[in-house]
Amino acid sequence: MTLVQLLPLLLFSLGGGAIADAFDRRKVLVATQLALGATSLALVLLTLQESPSLPLLFIVAFGASGLAAIDWPARSSATPRLVPPERLRAALALGQLSYNGSSVLGPILAGVLIGAVGVPGAFGVDVLTYAASLAMILRIRPIPPHGDARRAGLEAIREGLRFVRNRRLILSTFAIDLNAMIFGMPTALFPVLALDVFQVGAVGLGLLTAAPAAGAFGAIILSGAVSRVRRIGRGIVLAVAAWGAAIVGFGLSTFFFPLALLFLALAGAADVVSAVFRSSVVQMEAPDELRGRVGAIHILVVTSGPRVGDIEAALVASVVGAQLSVISGGLLCLLGVVAVVRAFPELDAHVVPAAGVHAPDAAASGRRSRRISGQPPPPDLEDPEPPA
Repeated sequence: MTLVQLLPLLLFSLGGGAIADAFDRRKVLVATQLALGATSLALVLLTLQESPSLPLLFIVAFGASGLAAIDWPARSSATPRLVPPERLRAALALGQLSYNGSSVLGPILAGVLIGAVGVPGAFGVDVLTYAASLAMILRIRPIPPHGDARRAGLEAIREGLRFVRNRRLILSTFAIDLNAMIFGMPTALFPVLALDVFQVGAVGLGLLTAAPAAGAFGAIILSGAVSRVRRIGRGIVLAVAAWGAAIVGFGLSTFFFPLALLFLALAGAADVVSAVFRSSVVQMEAPDELRGRVGAIHILVVTSGPRVGDIEAALVASVVGAQLSVISGGLLCLLGVVAVVRAFPELDAHVVPAAGVHAPDAAASGRRSRRISGQPPPPDLEDPEPPA
């Protein structure tokens, strides 16, 4: 199932980013919510059967993941159009609050629903949540592409890839995230750690899994200072270094399970701070007409890194054991931070202007070109409508 859900993300994310840049992003989100709601309805119908077809379940999962590959770039690239630049990081922090909150509460709610109304009933509630999401999206004003947006296609995808390749600051955020996820992501080892090392059983495994999300949730609740940080490049570096150090601490804490959970929570808190800073760099360094495609590449990095990290952790554990795999991964993450900073010095030096984050969007460039040419600005650039 993990493979079935990962493949469409890898195959369709770049195309989804091109679609987000070529069409009204609100319309794209409306379409994806309707289609994703239909996949949940299909799961209701499948699970009403006494013996649901496994191939059909895989097909529905593949389709839902493919739709998510279109939904996520449109969603992430819409945010900078809905909030002023100086509030972007606060908006991204709220997005992380939603994501990590659902990571903690979603499985709990699912278990309660399955116990109360069964699997079909739980998926039925999921259909209703898409209706609520759709109602909220319809309250947002239209988010049409700018006039010079390229039509979706292979050339549009290549244009996005060329842009990222030439923007070293954006590349540096991808590199430091891959470093953290490939070397310092011990999730695949949680079962063996819970059963054989900590000897805390299934309940302990659940606590290990929930601890990073709980730490991230707590960090976001207390994240008011994030929007006031100007040296966000150094903030990324320090946050990823804190992640690696916390993973080392987790690996060294096999003698006391609560301390190990604390280190995992600290790692989750550091990770979410890094995520907010990295997302703000990606969003604000990309012009609006390319934001969907750049966001799609960002999604590929965020999606693939943890999977590669699972493979790395398992391979190392098969040679030196689970505990040493965790500790060595955290140490390699710290060394990787040093390597990324040396390879991309612009990351540590990146500072947000005092007046707020500058967004190099097409609207601003259109105003500049019209001032130079003497052409009057169109009405939507002359008197922009406030965000909904």
